[in-house]
Amino acid sequence: MTSAIDSVLNYHERTKHYLDHYARSLGYLDWASQPIPFRRYGGAPCVTLEHGDNSQGPLYRDLVASPIAPSPITFQSISRLFYYSMALSAWKNIPDGNSWSLRVNPSSGNLHPTESYLIIGPQASPGIKSGLYHYDSYHHALELRRLFGKHLWKALACGISENGFFIGLSSIYWREAWKYGERAYRYCHHDVGHALGAIAIAAASLGWQAQLIDSLTDKDISIFLGIEDQVGIEAEHADCLVVVYPNDKRAEIESNKGQWLPMLTEKPLEEMKNIPLLGEINQLSENHHEWPIIDEVSLAARKMQEQNDDDLDRPSKLPLNASVLSQCNETAFQIIRQRRSAVAMDGETSMERSVFFGMLQRLQCRKSPPFECLPWAPTVSLFLFVHRVRDLEPGLYVLVRHDSHEASLRQSIKSEFLWKKPQENPEGLRYYLLAPQNVEEVAKVISCHQDIAADGVFSLGMLARFDAVKNNGAYFYPRLFWETGLIGQLLYLEAEAAGLRSTGIGCFFDDVMHEVLGISDLSWQSLYHFTVGGPIEDTRLQTYPAYLHLDSLKS
Repeated sequence: MTSAIDSVLNYHERTKHYLDHYARSLGYLDWASQPIPFRRYGGAPCVTLEHGDNSQGPLYRDLVASPIAPSPITFQSISRLFYYSMALSAWKNIPDGNSWSLRVNPSSGNLHPTESYLIIGPQASPGIKSGLYHYDSYHHALELRRLFGKHLWKALACGISENGFFIGLSSIYWREAWKYGERAYRYCHHDVGHALGAIAIAAASLGWQAQLIDSLTDKDISIFLGIEDQVGIEAEHADCLVVVYPNDKRAEIESNKGQWLPMLTEKPLEEMKNIPLLGEINQLSENHHEWPIIDEVSLAARKMQEQNDDDLDRPSKLPLNASVLSQCNETAFQIIRQRRSAVAMDGETSMERSVFFGMLQRLQCRKSPPFECLPWAPTVSLFLFVHRVRDLEPGLYVLVRHDSHEASLRQSIKSEFLWKKPQENPEGLRYYLLAPQNVEEVAKVISCHQDIAADGVFSLGMLARFDAVKNNGAYFYPRLFWETGLIGQLLYLEAEAAGLRSTGIGCFFDDVMHEVLGISDLSWQSLYHFTVGGPIEDTRLQTYPAYLHLDSLKS
C-alpha cells in the first residue's frame, strides 16, 4: 500500500514539466466548461462592506520600521481588511472584446481558486454580528452562513485576545484544473500562500497581527468554514485558519496558545456543525473534466492529526538593517491596491544595488510581515538570475533564507560554485555569487522559454527542502507552496514600491533548474519562479475601477 508521503512525492514527480513534454492537461481551453470566477451562497443574508481610502494609513516602508498602532476592530476596519487583501482591484477590458476582473491577491492564470471566510464575535456589531461569513469579492460583501450565540463564540475564541477573530481559506481545485490539468494542485497552493501574504500585510497595515494556526486538522477547519459537507469536483477543500488580533496582544496570545487547542476541539466544533447553514452554493461549470490524481494527492496531503504548533521548527528572529529599508513614500494601501502582474518586461530597466539588497533583506527577514504569519522556520531558499542590477555582476546567486540551509545547499549543488559574497553585501544577508556570467538565456529556457524571465532586472527560482515533508508528514507538502506564495506576495509589493513590476512564473522545467544547480536528488526541489523588472504595458487594454459594476447596478 502506498504511503501518504509516497503519494505526494509521486504526484510531485508526475507533474513536473520537461523539455520534451509538459505535465498532463487537456492541451486546450474548453471554454464551454470555464468555471464562474465567483463563489456565491444564494439566499444568504449579506453585509455590504465599505471601500477603503488608499491615501490614508501608514506608509508602505513603515510596515517594517516599527509596529503600527492598532486600529479598533469595527465594521469599518474589517471592511478595510478585506478591501486590501481579497477584494477586486480593477477591471480590464479589450475594446469590443472581453472584460475580466483583477484582485488584490494574485492567482495563477487569474483563476482564483481561493475562497475566504470570516469567523468573528460581537466586536464589530451591529454591522457584523457574531458568526461565520463567506467573503464575496464581486460585491465586496459578507454572506452570513452561520450565526453564533455568545456561548459558542466564547468557546471558539478561548485563548485568543478579546478582540481577536479568524480568517479561513479554502481552495476549489476545479478552477485551476480547468486550465492547467494535473499541475493545478500546485498552483492552488501557491495561491493560498499569496492570499496568506495579502491578509498578513493588510492586517499589519491596520496594526494587527495575523498568525497561521497550524494545529488543527483539515476536518476541524472545514467545520470552521462551513464546508464540511461539500463533495464533488466543485467542492471547496479546507486549507488553513488564521487568527488576527491587535499587535499589542501578541504576548497574551502566545501564552494561551498551548491550552487553546484541546478546549476548542472538544465541543464547540460539534455545536457549530449543528447550526444550519444559510444560503445555497452556486454551480461553477456545466461540464467538467476529471483529474483523479488531484483527488489522490489532496487526500494524501490532508492533515489528519491535531498537534501543537510548538512541535514545528520555530522561525528565527532576524534583525532588519534600517539602512536598506524601502524609501517608498506611498501608503501601504496604495501599493497593495496598485499591484499588478507584468505580462512582459522591457529588457532595459535596471535597479540600484541598494534597492536590490533591501528587497533581499526583506525576503530573508523573519521579524516583519508577512513571514511572521508562519509558525515554522523557512524551508525555502532562492536562486537568482541577476541581469541588470547596477554595480552587481550578472550571474547566478543564492539567497540562503535560513542559517540551517547553507550546509545542505553546499552539499546538494555543484562543488565548483564560488559562494562569494558581493561587495557592499549588508551585514547578516546570506547572499552569495555562485557563477558570474550572462544568465539571460538559461533563465528563459528554464521558464518554459518565456522572454519575461530574461528581460527583467532579475528572475529567481524558489527551492524548498523536501526533507520537511518526510520529517513533518505528507500534510506539509502544500505548506511548502504556501511559503513560496508568501515570498511571491512580498516580491510583488516590493517591486511596486521600487517603481517596477513582477510576476509569478508557474511554468518552468523543474529538473532543468535542478540540473543547472547540480541537484540530482529530492533534497531540494524548485516549486515556483518569479521575475522582477520594468513592465511593458499592453496599450490595447482599458482599465476600469474595481467596483464600477456596483455603481451601475445602483443607478
